[in-house]
Amino acid sequence: MLGDGGFMTGEGVLIGWSDHAEVLRLDRANRHGLVAGATGTGKTVTLQILAQGLSDAGVPVFAADVKGDLSGIAAPGQPNEKFLERARIMGLELTPAAAPVVFWDLFGEAGHPVRTTVSEMGPLLLSRMLELNEVQEGVLTVVFRAADEEGLLLLDLKDLQAALAYAADNAKALSARFGNISPATVATIQRKLLMLEDQGGANLFGEPALSLSDLMRTDGAGRGYVNILAGERLISNPRLYATFLLWLMSELFEELPEVGDPEKPRLAFFFDEAHLLFRDAPKALLEKVEQVVRLIRSKGVGVYFVTQNPADIPDTVLGQLGNRIQHALRAYTPVEQKGLKATAGSFRTNPAFDTAETIQHPGVGEALVSVLDEKGAPTVVQKTLVRPPASRLGPLTPAERAQAMAGSPVRGLYDQVRDRESAYEMLQAKTAATAAAPEPAPEPKAEKPCAAPREKPSEFETMGKAFATSMLRTIGNQIGREIMRGVLGGVKRRR
Repeated sequence: MLGDGGFMTGEGVLIGWSDHAEVLRLDRANRHGLVAGATGTGKTVTLQILAQGLSDAGVPVFAADVKGDLSGIAAPGQPNEKFLERARIMGLELTPAAAPVVFWDLFGEAGHPVRTTVSEMGPLLLSRMLELNEVQEGVLTVVFRAADEEGLLLLDLKDLQAALAYAADNAKALSARFGNISPATVATIQRKLLMLEDQGGANLFGEPALSLSDLMRTDGAGRGYVNILAGERLISNPRLYATFLLWLMSELFEELPEVGDPEKPRLAFFFDEAHLLFRDAPKALLEKVEQVVRLIRSKGVGVYFVTQNPADIPDTVLGQLGNRIQHALRAYTPVEQKGLKATAGSFRTNPAFDTAETIQHPGVGEALVSVLDEKGAPTVVQKTLVRPPASRLGPLTPAERAQAMAGSPVRGLYDQVRDRESAYEMLQAKTAATAAAPEPAPEPKAEKPCAAPREKPSEFETMGKAFATSMLRTIGNQIGREIMRGVLGGVKRRR
């Protein structure tokens, strides 16, 4: 069977044993994958095995740890009797070993702070995070455009709040250029930003921003670092969690050069609780996810979704996932049974067993496995005894985590916030300069030449003037009537 206790075989990462070794080929690991199964069926153990195996192969890994259990990969395991027996059945000598780990945390508590800037996040993903409707998203896009044209850097949330206030104050001018901007809509976005701040979202935005190169490190022995994002607190805000991981995938897609199909991935990305990415996602966002998943493999990045049910993932994305490990799937309702049949039908049939039946009742430590072969085609599905992990199952203690962070290769790079001049400071300075500027002096009015004083007319002069005016009006009326009669009479005579 298997002669050594490592995670690697000659071709890739050892997953377990069916009637032969089931191996995730390194040259096909960038073709993405799926680890699915009901709660408590062993998904986290499988994730840990894959992450450590890829690390041993020199592939850096990024994974979210939503329950805290994955942190145990940083410590050697303590095999119990069940694991030792499973290793014996597989002919595997189980050697306890830890993987090199870097801990990250959006809140800066259980790992190094991880940040991005508001500009890098962009209006589309930020709208998703804030749950904005189409109109609000349009206004936010205008604010980003206006800030860019005005040279206003949007780094953190106070910059964005300042830019929104600027847009509200200049709504008329901006509306003339970009379309209607309602101050009421701006106020709604501002309130949602305050809610995000209350949930701790402000920690995500600012500088120093995460450098992707720090996620792609190897240690002195050539092993890839396993980057673990603390998710126990983050998972309470699913949109913040999903939006951050989608942003990270998008950044990898945009920044990394094309490499085609490399001998091994440049990075493996594990998205735990993947259904949160797609829940209530607008069409534009789903299209972006599909695009990133489809094209990022040519950048040498493998994306692995970890979820309870394959039905949690849209078909357009599911079809891109070539390597699949399916743990137990429960099906009690008609909808669940339909989904189970669809899942079973997605595997290449093995005539030795009924796939749909086996999915519901796998043995302890078993999973159905189908991986891509050397030609990139899925292998026939196999009932596989998953290999036991070499690292610890269960979380690190706080002291062990602190020790790991003290020896981290990125220690000191992200721990202190840098707040340079950006939109908030620039708009404040502009407002202060406007308030301090002296008001222009009013222009002096030209003086009109004084008219000579007129003497007040006597009562006799006043009465005479009135009489003369009346006489002239009477004479004028009589002359007018005579002229009109003459004209009309002439007309009548001509007739």
